[in-house]
Amino acid sequence: MKVKTMAVNAVIAALYLAVTALIAPFGFTNIQFRVSEMFNHLVVFNKKYLIGIVLGVFISNLLMSSLGWYDLTFGVAHTLISLTITIFLCRFVKGRVKGMVANTLVFTFTMFIIAISLNLALGFPFWFTYATLAISEFVVMIVGVPIMNALNKRIDFSRLIED
Repeated sequence: MKVKTMAVNAVIAALYLAVTALIAPFGFTNIQFRVSEMFNHLVVFNKKYLIGIVLGVFISNLLMSSLGWYDLTFGVAHTLISLTITIFLCRFVKGRVKGMVANTLVFTFTMFIIAISLNLALGFPFWFTYATLAISEFVVMIVGVPIMNALNKRIDFSRLIED
């Protein structure tokens, strides 16, 4: 891996951590408005952002979650699985906005993984928890589409990281 790619992924992980810390009380419950989830859209621009995003989730869950290994295991697995599905889907979905919408739907659907975690760790009812998690994830991710699209016009995410 090239140094620039590693550096950009380190910055993404740090940004994910910083944004998660800003809204920490709202990022670790059964209604998770984790604004940093918008960074998940970066894989639509370049699949190599997966490393920084997953690292950011891991460090955030390690430092800020009270659920310990549940959040480390299920949270990181959720992100890794969802990003991998999105990377695969983006081979067939043309256009970045459509890719980000597909990414939103993938992350919304796969929130059942986090619902399982909260059910096992805290005894939260699965279906209610899944519904609230899916709704909150959908809201954050869909709001992130125009934000990430606007940022891309200034930053050009596809060229920021090396292939």
